[in-house]
Amino acid sequence: MALEPDFSKGLLPAILQDETTKQVLMLGYMNEAAFLKTVEDGVVWFYSRSKSRLWKKGETSGHIQVVTDMTLDCDQDALLVFVRPEGPTCHTGSTSCFNTEVTFAVQHLAQTIEQSLEENRESSYTNYLIKEGIEKITKKFGEEAFEVVIASMKNDRSEIIDETADLMYHLFVLLKERGIPFDEVEAVLERRHHKKSNFKGERKDIRNW
Repeated sequence: MALEPDFSKGLLPAILQDETTKQVLMLGYMNEAAFLKTVEDGVVWFYSRSKSRLWKKGETSGHIQVVTDMTLDCDQDALLVFVRPEGPTCHTGSTSCFNTEVTFAVQHLAQTIEQSLEENRESSYTNYLIKEGIEKITKKFGEEAFEVVIASMKNDRSEIIDETADLMYHLFVLLKERGIPFDEVEAVLERRHHKKSNFKGERKDIRNW
């Protein structure tokens, strides 16, 4: 269903939020023309109140904001725009105009791995695993999974946490090597989360949790 913002009261506030980190990046304003340009181009356009014209976010710095999704509030007069920022959002060079801290989420592992590969450092363990290939990666993943089992059997809380962190890292390396973005895994988890379970015994199918 297409969005139908209500511009009858003038400019609409548009909040930009990083699609991955969920960090609030900035607040800008759109008129109908800016909104339509945003939809058409797939990058954020605003209406500048100081310059009295349309402007593409990042038109000078090159730090455009690629739109991945948009939603309206209940009154149809405020926009929440999910973006993939190509560089700092704030004109000061900060990631966010609000300077809020981002809590680490498991999805950030994908970014960390991607960054390591882009830097291509010889000392990078991530680069080493990727160059060795899927056999090495799956072997390490299996080893880390077994380490979690051992720590669990020992009832060593600290070790369980540490080994689980290692396991998650190697899982994300495996997904990277196989070309599977984590959001595809999240989509499956979301479907299962909303699926009504009819479990009545011990042999529960986890796909129907």
